[in-house]
Amino acid sequence: MVYLFGASGHGKVIKDILNANGVKVEAFVDDNPNVKECGGRPVVHDAAGLSPMIVSIGVNKVRKMIVERLKANNSAIEFATAIHPSAVISPSAKIGEGSVVMAGAVVNADAVIGKYCIVNTGATIDHDCVVGDYCHVAPGAHICGGTQIGEGTWIGVGTSIIQCLNIGKNCMIGAGSVVVRDIPDDVTAFGNPCRVKIDSHT
Repeated sequence: MVYLFGASGHGKVIKDILNANGVKVEAFVDDNPNVKECGGRPVVHDAAGLSPMIVSIGVNKVRKMIVERLKANNSAIEFATAIHPSAVISPSAKIGEGSVVMAGAVVNADAVIGKYCIVNTGATIDHDCVVGDYCHVAPGAHICGGTQIGEGTWIGVGTSIIQCLNIGKNCMIGAGSVVVRDIPDDVTAFGNPCRVKIDSHT
């Protein structure tokens, strides 16, 4: 039995993953008092005492905020993981607590996926990659071996990243980008080749 915080389309996908693994979603939790049902499950509005939990919110900053709030209100809370049966996960890969790996995704040898991450549908993360906490690797994105992704970064749908790069923390890499060089922290970058377009420091 698991609770999902975030009555959303993303939450419904995670519910399906858990159900495919024979795990029941007891209820969704959501801050919106007008939402009463999601994916055929009831929605409650108080997370007190509910555990284990997956925060089923796609936006990295919001997911982090909710995780930190839940921990502050309940030091004993546990966070589950959800891995679709069709995902291919190397026995030597590591998946952090609270993370989800969706249908058709591949996580290869000695890759490390941090806590509270999303590896979305059909994404691939090759050998020896390190993906920081609170990242979202969107559908169909491909990260080649030895690349490091900083905490809180969003890798857009269909993006390709060549091997052994360093992608900074809290970045937004736009859909369909081809990343062939390192990307610094706190920027929005996109294109083919991928270039920094917005720097939050300026």
